[in-house]
Amino acid sequence: MAIQWFPGHMHRARKQIAELMPQIDLVIEVLDARLPYSSENPLIPELCAGKATLKLLNKADLADEAYTKEWLEHFNSQPNTRAMALTGLDKKQVKSITQFCHKLLPDRPAQKKAIRAMILGIPNVGKSTLINSLAGRMIAKAGNQPALTRHPQHIKIQGGIVLSDTPGMLWPKIHNVASGFRLAASGAVRDTALDYFEVAEYAANMLLQLYPQELQTRYKIEQLPERGEELIDLIGRKRGCLRPGGVVDIHKAAEILIHELRGGKMGKVTYETPQMKIDEEKALAELALAKEAEEKAKQEKNRPQRS
Repeated sequence: MAIQWFPGHMHRARKQIAELMPQIDLVIEVLDARLPYSSENPLIPELCAGKATLKLLNKADLADEAYTKEWLEHFNSQPNTRAMALTGLDKKQVKSITQFCHKLLPDRPAQKKAIRAMILGIPNVGKSTLINSLAGRMIAKAGNQPALTRHPQHIKIQGGIVLSDTPGMLWPKIHNVASGFRLAASGAVRDTALDYFEVAEYAANMLLQLYPQELQTRYKIEQLPERGEELIDLIGRKRGCLRPGGVVDIHKAAEILIHELRGGKMGKVTYETPQMKIDEEKALAELALAKEAEEKAKQEKNRPQRS
């Protein structure tokens, strides 16, 4: 499933970010702690041009702590980058963000200038809630729907930092099919842009592999099925999603699974690991090389032969 959802305001956001970036000292990228790889926007490194970066793994209260630790180690091993996990409403954690900013720019206090930071992130990672916590007042409209922020804002926060907020921005096409499913399952794209059953089937297979005990506890299932499709059918029967004749309404059952996954009803769940990132990027690179070779072969075959 290749998700394509790049509304006009996201195209404008990209242009606005590019225009503001020369004035920025530090980039703060908000990620979803449940899917730090899939919620990284591949356009951001290009836009940031090597600037110091703070990765915030938000919604850490919904993520598996063991995997969050792995992700922090992964990001902190990258040059000119620091990472921290937090819950956007935890005031103590939010206050520590300014300390991390100063650690990334240790020479800044001597210049006696405010740090100009830009906060970036895809839709629905909790960016607006985090900004309101940093500002100590309602600045950005927050909600459990993507694409609420439409225009850049400049906000003074404690610690000598001026924060530039930008609209949540996806990229034109999500090529990694697995990432597309994980983003859809998390709510990063509007539900109208996806097939509920396909997403729920992917999520069900993920949960069967990584969190079988949590599934058994949540849905009171003694013996789990092997396939995601069978799990959705079983959840539908458990929750009474039945049509005349005892046929399961798979759309309703799929909605139940997705909504409860997003709401943390299964407990602390992480959708991906650093090793998954390595494996998937390797597979994508190999696929790109294969397509390139195939295209060259076609061109060679269609090239006119000299007489």
